[in-house]
Amino acid sequence: MIDVTDVIPQPRQVTSHEDAYFELGPDTGMAAGDGTGHTERWLRATLGAATGLPLAPGEGPGGVVRLELDGQLGAEGYRLDIAPGTVRLTGGDPAGLFWGAQTLRQLLGPDAFRRAPLPGRRGGGAHFMPKDGVLRYLDLMAAHKLNVLHFHLTDDQGWRVEITRHPRLTEKGSWRSRTKYGHRASPLWEDKPHGGYYTQEDIREIVAYAAERQITVVPEIDVPGHSQAAIAAYPELGNTDVIDTTALTVWDTWGVSPNVLAPTENTLRFYEGVFEELLELFPSEFLHIGGDECPKEQWRQSATVQARIEELALADEDELQAWFIQHFDTWLAERGRRLIGWDEILEGGLAKGAAVSSWRGYAGGIAAARAGHDVVMCPEQQVYLDHRQHGDEGEPVPIGFVRTLEDVYRFEPVPSELTPDESAHVIGTQANVWTEVMENQGRVDYQVFPRLAAFAEVAWSALPAPAERDFGAFEQRMAAHYRRLDALGVAYRPPGGPLPWQQRPGVLGRPLDGPPPNK
Repeated sequence: MIDVTDVIPQPRQVTSHEDAYFELGPDTGMAAGDGTGHTERWLRATLGAATGLPLAPGEGPGGVVRLELDGQLGAEGYRLDIAPGTVRLTGGDPAGLFWGAQTLRQLLGPDAFRRAPLPGRRGGGAHFMPKDGVLRYLDLMAAHKLNVLHFHLTDDQGWRVEITRHPRLTEKGSWRSRTKYGHRASPLWEDKPHGGYYTQEDIREIVAYAAERQITVVPEIDVPGHSQAAIAAYPELGNTDVIDTTALTVWDTWGVSPNVLAPTENTLRFYEGVFEELLELFPSEFLHIGGDECPKEQWRQSATVQARIEELALADEDELQAWFIQHFDTWLAERGRRLIGWDEILEGGLAKGAAVSSWRGYAGGIAAARAGHDVVMCPEQQVYLDHRQHGDEGEPVPIGFVRTLEDVYRFEPVPSELTPDESAHVIGTQANVWTEVMENQGRVDYQVFPRLAAFAEVAWSALPAPAERDFGAFEQRMAAHYRRLDALGVAYRPPGGPLPWQQRPGVLGRPLDGPPPNK
């Protein structure tokens, strides 16, 4: 085993004993208590593949790994006790037991993250991401005890999920004719069609695969903005009295399209049908409806929309968007689900019962929490992992502010100005990665890691105030964690900077200078 202090995210409490040593061997058994069968199967399959050890049921002459549940530990809590001949893993619930299994796996060393035993070590101690890529990232999330995947499925540049009652959403809406290479200011193009989508069977597999790893998948269908792909497939969804929506195609560049949904009864019924199918696919408490970056110019120009504003006795287009969001908040609540959206849903009045993803900074989340709404903190300036990691010119396609590993480690998701009651509405934190300028898996890995490891520790560990955090000690633990990432085949950014094949010379990004705003 490796040093327990190398675990990431850092456990809230660690007590070391000189004799706390245990080595897995061919005669080590696994004894599973009631309700622990899922983690038992996962450990046996994962560690068995990595080590070649059988981990037979029950006690063995080579010691035993015991799995138990104890509700007194609390939701998602665990305790791992290591003594000569025995490892006892106790979870407060099945999720906590599974997170404890991730810690046990880390303690077994980097080879425990491989998919097959190494020779001689058997028996020893926005680009569309295809389904296999999603499953791989679920494994990487589980290894870091991250328990929610926010699955962004629609945008101006493509519709990514099969909806059987609206087949053109994927027949036409899932492909664009070409793709910008680099930021939207770049003159470079990849002049071939790009696209793809997840069938409903793919989605069921992804959701089940995630659930086995104690991860909830929250889908996002963006409305009323970021909808050009849907309008290209079904032109009647757009503002037909302003532009010829039949001429629209799936957008082939980045940014925010001016083409937004028309707030008509037909549009509401259409998206109710979309959400009805999603409810069958995703058992999550929350469904994300976007609500961000919705330009209002077409609504201002549309006689149909202006008549709708007058009919509903609304003040302006912002209140119209709030009405649109509130419709789906009510619709989802009637079906036992909850709506969550980006912090623009605060504009014009926050939908009753809605939760907020605070992405434009802390301010939206603070306002929502003070109004009694739940919040997921994900400020762009702090934890958007598509932002560059260094100010050096060698960083590939540099986007946004510099956010180093240390910057992410010093991120604080709960603003100090909130009272304890208000802070209780910060139900989670989230790191986002927008992949439009990341053309393959290696580029995504480079942007996400190692910073996701720091984010996981921020989310889970009992850390002091940001300025008081011991980043040097975290870096020392990362030395061991890099070996785990190597074993998992993750093409992370090396501490010394990008390797030659990780650079993208001549491909324009959009770097922002100076420190990011912290509000």
